[in-house]
Amino acid sequence: MEIKIQLTNASICERLPAPTSGVGAGAWVDFRGVVRGEENGAVIAALEYEAYSPMAEMEMRRIIAELAGDHHCLFVRVIHRVGIVPVGEAAICVGVAARHRAEAFALLAGFMNRLKQDVPIWKRRALTATELTELKTK
Repeated sequence: MEIKIQLTNASICERLPAPTSGVGAGAWVDFRGVVRGEENGAVIAALEYEAYSPMAEMEMRRIIAELAGDHHCLFVRVIHRVGIVPVGEAAICVGVAARHRAEAFALLAGFMNRLKQDVPIWKRRALTATELTELKTK
């Protein structure tokens, strides 16, 4: 199985590229986690994410490899934003290719369930519209 992981402070592309043909995939499942305009009951304009990149990438690979033992997939791509992510933009995109959809969905669900508890990526703080504007003008 091929695993690609990327942490970036740039906007995440609209669509994850599907794996190249010839890998035998009959299913390509992708998930996009988008920042909502509310956090803990308060209106926000953005979230700020912080990561310990080497360990986060290693832990994501470990989780995927472990899940692949039960859910035989062919390709997994994870792109996670760090830094400031405005409301409406994706904080994470995950794509999974497998021969059949059930395996792809199961691996994706398992990965997302474990991401927050096991991977050193933290929502550092929520930003108001004023704070976001001030940061953009600096």
